[in-house]
Amino acid sequence: MARYEVIIIGGGPAGLTAGLYTSRAGLKSLLLEHGALGGQMVNATLVENYPGFPEGIAGPELGSLMHQQAVRYGLEVVTAEVIGISQEQPYYSISTTEGSLEASGVIIAAGSEYRKLGVAGEERLSGRGVSYCATCDGFFFRNREVAVAGGGDTAITDALELSQHASKVYVIHRRDQLRAGKALQERAFAHPKLEFIWDTVVEEVSGDKVLEELKLRNVKTGQQSNLKVNGVFVAIGLMPNSRSFFNIMELDDAGYIVIDETMATSAPGIFAAGDIRRNSPRQIAAAVGDGVTAAMSAFKYVQEQGNGTRITSP
Repeated sequence: MARYEVIIIGGGPAGLTAGLYTSRAGLKSLLLEHGALGGQMVNATLVENYPGFPEGIAGPELGSLMHQQAVRYGLEVVTAEVIGISQEQPYYSISTTEGSLEASGVIIAAGSEYRKLGVAGEERLSGRGVSYCATCDGFFFRNREVAVAGGGDTAITDALELSQHASKVYVIHRRDQLRAGKALQERAFAHPKLEFIWDTVVEEVSGDKVLEELKLRNVKTGQQSNLKVNGVFVAIGLMPNSRSFFNIMELDDAGYIVIDETMATSAPGIFAAGDIRRNSPRQIAAAVGDGVTAAMSAFKYVQEQGNGTRITSP
């Protein structure tokens, strides 16, 4: 069984930063990622609020640069999905789709995934009119009518982006006012292509081979209606990818990992960073900071356990 001093789970900005710091500190480090390196930021056409890029930078490019930098300092990267973690003193055993590994310390930066509507037809028509990424799929709906489910920053940002392609964008929100920031709201209300459907939820997604219609319900009156659209973009929040870790550490009621100020979890030697931790602001810059803190804490833990002698620090 391959053994590392630190194994990092997740290849988003938190995980890549943690890998950079542990590798530069001389720890034998491995990063496990089952999807695209870069995490959620690869879906961003332009990242405008990350320090150091006054003109902005494409999300995939930023992810690629972080990866290159971490690998340059010795981080190993393996494509695999983590199934679970168990403690076998003095190491942690990490079960993956590519086999089992051992580590003295673990950093969980597995991020989050898009929350689904959970209605009939959603899974069947996913990729056939049902989408969770306006940046990825908006172009395919040029000159067509689409809907966005949600009322937060992500939903309104998606609606505004889709307006560049679609002929009409319906915003379906279960409340009578948006949760998005004031600036986004002002832009949205002023946009001629956006139409708002208040106090309403999607109850079913229907169509033969592709999406053709949404079945809606007004949450106040109970009145049902149908809306013919070619696409629906679901933007109702994220869910932490913590299913594989519930048996070994404390999670809050929403499934986020509970940590302290050092990013330490309730399991000694396991740290969490980025969107998967409780109270994360879900920003790239914050995830990077989490990754630094988690790496430094893991470095200290490995030293104290006597599982490696180090003369440098992160």
